[in-house]
Amino acid sequence: MIIEFCKYQGCGNDFIILDNRTNHFDNLIQKDIEWLCNRRFGVGADGLMLLNKKEGVDFEMKYFNADGSESTMCGNGGRCITKYFYDLGFHKFTYQFWAIDGMHEAEINGDDNIRLKMKNVTQINYQDRDIILDTGSPHYVKQVNTLDDVNVTELGRSIRNSKEFKEKGINVNFVEIMDDDSIFVRTYERGVEAETLSCGTGVTAAALIAAHNERGFNRVEVKTLGGKLSVEFNKCSDTEFNNIWLIGPAKFVFKGEVEIKNT
Repeated sequence: MIIEFCKYQGCGNDFIILDNRTNHFDNLIQKDIEWLCNRRFGVGADGLMLLNKKEGVDFEMKYFNADGSESTMCGNGGRCITKYFYDLGFHKFTYQFWAIDGMHEAEINGDDNIRLKMKNVTQINYQDRDIILDTGSPHYVKQVNTLDDVNVTELGRSIRNSKEFKEKGINVNFVEIMDDDSIFVRTYERGVEAETLSCGTGVTAAALIAAHNERGFNRVEVKTLGGKLSVEFNKCSDTEFNNIWLIGPAKFVFKGEVEIKNT
C-alpha cells in the first residue's frame, strides 16, 4: 500500500499525519505505524496521527505513539494537526475537534502560532515532593535545581518503569524554575521511550505546577530543547485549573510517499 503523508513539528516534537477522512488508513496495524515512525528504517517521528471525519466538529484526531500503540492526548500533536487541517484549505480562526480525551478548541493566526485549549484539571496527587496529574495524558512532574545536569533519559526511564507505573506508563517531566513566570522543561515520553524535544501535555502539567498567582489568571513561559511554548490558565485552587491554553508554533516540514509492505 502506498501512503501519502505529511510531516509536521511543534517545537521539535514531530509527527506523521495522514488524511483519513475516507477511512483509507483504517487497516494500518501497530507494526506499520511503528515502522513509519522509525527514524532509521521509516519516515521517522515521535508519533503518527490520523485526521478523521467526525460529524458535528471539524475533524477527529487519532494519535499513535512511535511504538505503534494508540495513545492519550498529545498537545503538540493537537496544534500540528490543526495546522495541517488549515493547510488542507479549511481556513478559519477557531476550530473544534474531537480527541481521545474529548472536545478541543484551537485558534490559528497567520504566523503559524496555534492556541490549543486543553482539558480542565481537577485532581493532583503528590508522591513525596513530586506531583502526578493528568492533562490529557498522565504526567509525573519533578522539580530540579539545574536541569542541564539531569540525565533525563536514565532517570525518566527508571520512574516510568517503576512498579507503580510500569504497566500503563507515565510521562516524566523535569522542571527548573527560571523566574516567577518562566520555566525550563524536559520530558521523557512513554511510547517513544526516550526524551523528546518537547511535550505539549507535559509542558502544560509543569506550567500548572509553576503557577505564580495563587488564584486567577496565570501565563507561564516555557523553554524546551525544541523551542518556546506558553501556557495560559486560571488557577481555581491548589488542585483545580480551568481555561487552559497551550500556545506555540506548529510547522509543516515535508510531504512524501512511502510504501507499506507489512499490511
